[in-house]
Amino acid sequence: MTVATTESYIQKLFAERIGGARFGLENVIYKFEKIKRAKRAAMAANPGVELIDLGVGEPDEMAFAPVVTTLQKEAEKPENRGYSDNGIQEFKDAAVRYMKNVFGVDGLDPATDVNHAIGSKPALAMMPVAFINPGDYMAQTVPGYPVTATHTKYLGGQVINLPITSANNFMPDLDSIPDSARERLKLLYINYPNNPTGAQATPKFYEKVIRFAADNKTVVIQDAAYAALTYGSKPFSFLSMDGAKDVGVEIHSLSKSYNMTGWRMAFVTGNPLVVKAFATVKDNCDSGQFIAIQKAAVAALDNPWITDKIVAKYERRLKLLVEALRSAGLDAKVPAGTFYLYVKAPSGVEGGPSFPTAEDFSQWMITEKLISTVPWDDAGAHVRFSVTFQSKGESDEQRVMSEIQRRLAGVKFVFNK
Repeated sequence: MTVATTESYIQKLFAERIGGARFGLENVIYKFEKIKRAKRAAMAANPGVELIDLGVGEPDEMAFAPVVTTLQKEAEKPENRGYSDNGIQEFKDAAVRYMKNVFGVDGLDPATDVNHAIGSKPALAMMPVAFINPGDYMAQTVPGYPVTATHTKYLGGQVINLPITSANNFMPDLDSIPDSARERLKLLYINYPNNPTGAQATPKFYEKVIRFAADNKTVVIQDAAYAALTYGSKPFSFLSMDGAKDVGVEIHSLSKSYNMTGWRMAFVTGNPLVVKAFATVKDNCDSGQFIAIQKAAVAALDNPWITDKIVAKYERRLKLLVEALRSAGLDAKVPAGTFYLYVKAPSGVEGGPSFPTAEDFSQWMITEKLISTVPWDDAGAHVRFSVTFQSKGESDEQRVMSEIQRRLAGVKFVFNK
């Protein structure tokens, strides 16, 4: 059999969910690939000039010493070498302690209400497998993290997008979901503190979510990846609300709050039946995270002071970046949570180019100013600035901010009314 023959029949076998026979043949360049290409081109055209990357969505520092040391010690123990399947009891116990100590959530049973995940992304991907049949619906906030929606579509489900804008305080309008869809609405995905807007949910909003879910027999998935990164208020959990555990779960990640992005540790907690369904799907997808990593995660969860230090750093940087962007005429303000600034994109530069979309503005910033951001055009043109940029300490943070101000000095942005 020739290579050409092999390629021809394989091309026809791909599932429609990833493009079918068109897979790999369509010349579609996605947002993040455009950003990567623009950064490479800008650096090549400006050798020796620092590219300031404010688009990175992951911590810029390593995990703290107690966590790393625990991993080193536990990795040497023969009893930790095997499969962990749905997780070790020590981690589940630590997750329950963490929920009580940091969020004040009582009454979680580590035996039934918690299960670990190899990062929150796989957990979000597996949830539809437990609930979505062809023709079922899930609803999600946009802009947002699309993993649950992607897998809902893979399974033949339908997705309802709920735009979040400054006009609605970046909270979705649940009343906009049509009655015809509510009959088969299985999942409601929310994410607070929110990526990319930085908004934090209020108790009043969570009360409405709980009523909506109960009335419409819908499961709530609250993506709490940034739950511990809050400014001006204490961390707040969906599960601290009366009735929340009856209708859904919260997914917590150690990636952002403990600088453990590559470690891939998260947990699903809340409604025991939903947790059990997740664990059943997970048991058919992976064999559990390395036990030594789970034990290192225990060390992290039992030391919330680590997150306190991380929060202090991000809050300091956010204030500096807000000052730098506002000096350039951009309407930035410190968010309620996350490490992002969600800023309205200008429609152009006075005497210069126009920006029909946020992506156009983002590309201009990379090409002309060597400042990288992430554009969002899902619900109005905005760009996301992250404060996880590389820095060698507080004095270097000041240097980076001064450089941003210098590069944007003299630019007069134009905004459509």
